[in-house]
Amino acid sequence: MSRIGKLPVEIIEGVTVDVNGQAVKFTGSLGELSLELPRSIKMEIAEGVIRLTRNSNDKKIRALHGLYRVLIHNAIVGVAKGWEKKLDYKGVGFKAEVQDNKLVLHMGFSHPVEILAPDKITFNVTKNVITVAGIDKQVVGQVAANIRKVKPVEPYKGKGIKYIDEIPRKKLGKAAKTATTA
Repeated sequence: MSRIGKLPVEIIEGVTVDVNGQAVKFTGSLGELSLELPRSIKMEIAEGVIRLTRNSNDKKIRALHGLYRVLIHNAIVGVAKGWEKKLDYKGVGFKAEVQDNKLVLHMGFSHPVEILAPDKITFNVTKNVITVAGIDKQVVGQVAANIRKVKPVEPYKGKGIKYIDEIPRKKLGKAAKTATTA
C-alpha cells in the first residue's frame, strides 16, 4: 500500500464534498474546485474522512494513488483556507504594483512587465514582498514561478526576484591581485 495514498484525508469544517461517479467537487467558503478521479482509484467518504483505495498493484496505479490523495487534500485546504506564495525582490529602482487584476513589475528593463492574474488568483504588494494567493495550489505555484522567472536572482549582488524562504547562491567577484608581484 502507498504510504501517502493510505493516509486518510480529513474534511475541514465548512467544506462539502460531492461525488458524481469519478467526478469530485469541493465547495468551501473561498470557492469551489473539481477533480476527475481515474477509474482505478475508488473514493469512500465516512465520518468526515476520505479514504482512497486502488484496484491494482501496477506501478502507474500505485503512483496515482498517492498523487490523487494529495490533490484531494490540496483542494480541501484550498477551498477552506486558500494557498499563498510570497516573493521578495531586491534591486535599485525595482518596483512592483498592482493595477486592477494585473501585477506591474519595474525590474530595470526598458519597459514594465505586466502579469495578468488568472481566474481566482489575487496579487498583493507590501514594501518589497509580492504575495500570490488563490484556492488552487498548482496555479498559485505556477504564477509565482512565472513572476520569479521575470528577473531571477543574480549570484553576485543578489538583485532580482526570489521566494521569501529561498537562499540564493552567492558567488565571489574577481579575486583581488596579490601583492606578490615584484
